[in-house]
Parts: sequence; structure tokens; C-alpha cells
Amino acid sequence: MNDRTTPTPDLPEPPLKVAVTEDDALLRDRVLLPGLRDHGFNVQGYGDATELYRGLLAEAFDVVILDIALPGEDGLSIASHLRRIQPGLGIVMLTGTGNRENHLRALRDGADIYLAKPVDVEIIAVTLHSLSRRLPRTATGTVPTEPPGTWRLLSDGWCLETPTGRIIALTTPERSLLALLARHRGQTVERERLIDALTDDASDFDPHRLEALVHRVRRKAAAAAPDAPPLPLLSVRGKGYVLAS
Repeated sequence: MNDRTTPTPDLPEPPLKVAVTEDDALLRDRVLLPGLRDHGFNVQGYGDATELYRGLLAEAFDVVILDIALPGEDGLSIASHLRRIQPGLGIVMLTGTGNRENHLRALRDGADIYLAKPVDVEIIAVTLHSLSRRLPRTATGTVPTEPPGTWRLLSDGWCLETPTGRIIALTTPERSLLALLARHRGQTVERERLIDALTDDASDFDPHRLEALVHRVRRKAAAAAPDAPPLPLLSVRGKGYVLAS
């Protein structure tokens, strides 16, 4: 095993900074914030418009996620205000109702995307990655070894693109695994080296977790692209895994 001390690959961190404005503290602090952090986003949480505006004065964000039904100033009013003062800001609206008028107003007043609750964190992550490619200041990179039409990593390794162009948002362990395999595409990467990429303490890491992670990545890829060739993540008996070309 090598002497690496960090569990993430040596790729640049994604630049996307996200402000999540949601007054349901349980949803915000237990679901949205940790879930989006696990998908690689730099996120801060706020409970209402006043907190959000203070946060925006203290630091710059790339995207704001707004619940519509906020106390005080609602999400629709905030979106309209932010669009006027920050035209390049990404705005994602969340709502717990299917109100058509709210949907239309949100898009008219500046929201880029409108999502109905309950919404899976992975769907939000894919939405943010997709939106980031359209933002004026976006500097998302590509880990880039394969041309379009193949399985490849995008957005500093936080997204897996299918051969048909669909985007799969990756968690931190999934990114660590695939980024290392992508850097050595076509070559077998030993299990020990992969485990080193996933943990700070390899001696306390159950090897079955690596197998479970590989299984999860394969299953996620198959579900996202049922009509595409399978993700070429192959096992090499007694050695490790290879991401085939």
C-alpha cells in the first residue's frame, strides 16, 4: 500500500458553492446539506430570506436553492430579487405543492429549475451539475480520457457521463474509486491501492466494502443507461479492478 493520507483523489475540488434556503431544519440539516456535501458541493444552509441575504453579503455563491414556502419573504420573491441583482446566479426552486401558477411564476421570475418535493438528493446533485455547465462563471473540468459516446468522468470527477450523454452524480467514495480507475484506464488497479483511495486507515477497512461499492456503481450505471453498453468496470480475480477502454 502507498502512504497516501487523503481519501480523495488528487483532482481539483469542484468550484460550485451552493446556498440552501429551507426553513425545515430537519430536511435542511439532516438530508439536504450532508447529502449535497457527499456529492462534492460546498454548501451552506439558511432558514429564511434574512439569513440568506446575510450569507450572500459574506461570500459568493454559484447557486441558490430556494424553498418556496419560506417564512417572511417567500422563495418566489427572493428569486425575483436575486435575478435582478445577480443575473449569473443559478436558482433552483423547491416546492411541496404542485401549484401550476407558482411553477410558471418561478420560471418567469428567474428560476432556472423547478423541483417538486419530495426530491431525491441525487436528483438535486445531477440538476446542479447540469446547471453548472450553463453558468457564466463555471470552471468545471473534465477528467478526460475518453471521447463523447463512451463512459467518462466530468466535472472534476463528480459526474459519470453515460455513452448516451446522461449524467450520474457520484458520491465521495464513488468518485474516489472511479477517478483512480480512470487515471489508469485499461490497467488493473490493485485492491489495496483502491482501498487506500477510500480510507485514511486501510487496516480498519473491511474489504467487502470495496466489493459493495463496485456493485453499487455498476447498478447505478445500469439503471441510468439501460440501453447503453455496460460500464466496463471489470473484476480481475485475485488482483483488483480495471476500467476497460
